[in-house]
Amino acid sequence: MKKITLSKRVSMVSPQEAKPLAATKRSAPANQPSKTKATASIRLMIVDDHAFIREALRSLVDLDKTIEIVGEADNGRKAIEMVTELHPTLLLMDIGMPRLNGLAAARQIRQLAPDVGIILLTAFGTDQYIQQVIDGDIHGYLLKDSPASLITHAIHEVAKGNTFHSPAISRRMRTIYDELPSGNGHKPAVKLTNREIEVLQLIAEGAANKQVAGELNISIKTVEKHRQNLMDKLRIHDTASLTRYAISSGVIDNMVQTLLPI
Repeated sequence: MKKITLSKRVSMVSPQEAKPLAATKRSAPANQPSKTKATASIRLMIVDDHAFIREALRSLVDLDKTIEIVGEADNGRKAIEMVTELHPTLLLMDIGMPRLNGLAAARQIRQLAPDVGIILLTAFGTDQYIQQVIDGDIHGYLLKDSPASLITHAIHEVAKGNTFHSPAISRRMRTIYDELPSGNGHKPAVKLTNREIEVLQLIAEGAANKQVAGELNISIKTVEKHRQNLMDKLRIHDTASLTRYAISSGVIDNMVQTLLPI
């Protein structure tokens, strides 16, 4: 796992302080000029499976004349498709969504459109999610109880090429790094491909092989191969255990799983 000195990348301030948050600089989109809060035209996509959350975020963002909402999606798979069509500056995206969660979608978007900024906005600050944010080089991670001023500030920071995390997330990130073993005794995490993660989430959501094949536009035989690869890599031999793994690793939100039809 690559080492990042977080104390130099992200500093924490309360949303009431006037001084901007110091953050890590990343490359600005090559096809867009450098942006400032006064002159920016930030093209934002909102991705959340709850309509009332999207409406609330839209109302918040509409108060800032420098931000333009160019699209909305209710799942990660649709977000990936829209990114290639709409070319947003950044995405404000939930994690726990059906069909394809925000972390898996972010991973694919980082490969497909590396210049697009990604802020994950979620109610959950679990270590599993935080670790995946670190590994995926995600630009921002905000909790949904963040004040409105912090959310808009994060949008501007990421649009300028910086990273920005909620103070609680930043503190936990530093703790995670401090707890990393220094020797070679650390067991590396199991690496799954993008397709394996997609198949795993759909299986955990209760989809049969035929439904997975239709959703991903692949053959049932290919689905069966991915399922077997998952079981071999994870040393799991039944669907119930795959579902438990998906929940514990943050691939699927437990709340989402319990609301899905069996």
